[in-house]
Amino acid sequence: MFWLKMIRDFLKVLRAGETPHQIASGFALGSILGFSPMLTLQGILVWLVILIFNVNLSAALLALTVFSLAAFLLDPVFHLLGYAVLVDVPSLQNLWTAMYNAPIAPLTRFNNTVVMGSFLAALVLAVPAYYGMKAFVVAYRQHIHSRVEKWKVFQVVKRSLLVRWYERIRDLAG
Repeated sequence: MFWLKMIRDFLKVLRAGETPHQIASGFALGSILGFSPMLTLQGILVWLVILIFNVNLSAALLALTVFSLAAFLLDPVFHLLGYAVLVDVPSLQNLWTAMYNAPIAPLTRFNNTVVMGSFLAALVLAVPAYYGMKAFVVAYRQHIHSRVEKWKVFQVVKRSLLVRWYERIRDLAG
């Protein structure tokens, strides 16, 4: 039921409510969380940004889910990228040594090649994720939404006993 609710809430957000900027910002921040490990200093900072600023939480959770699955498959690529940055660039060796000796910087786990590579990839890919989601939301609201509502599958799911039962229980809870 959680997945059904998450998809339904996300489709509701796409239809109306929040601006495309808020939805795209939540999606981009969720992509950063999905690609990089959450139990690091940078993961905690991204969560704080999501909670403090006016971004869409449903979009962030959807992106977190999607990009976490992709990150699992891309770990070898992240390792190669992190290894290249941490080992193969001699001019950065002094920076890594200074950061490792700093009191808070080791909480980022930057010395792990997968963490470094995934965080760098997440930062680079957050920009296309933002603009791609923003364009998708605008296109969905202008062109796709009216077509989706006419689909038989959408009508059947919308009218299904399971969905109505779930909505009744949800409404009872508050």
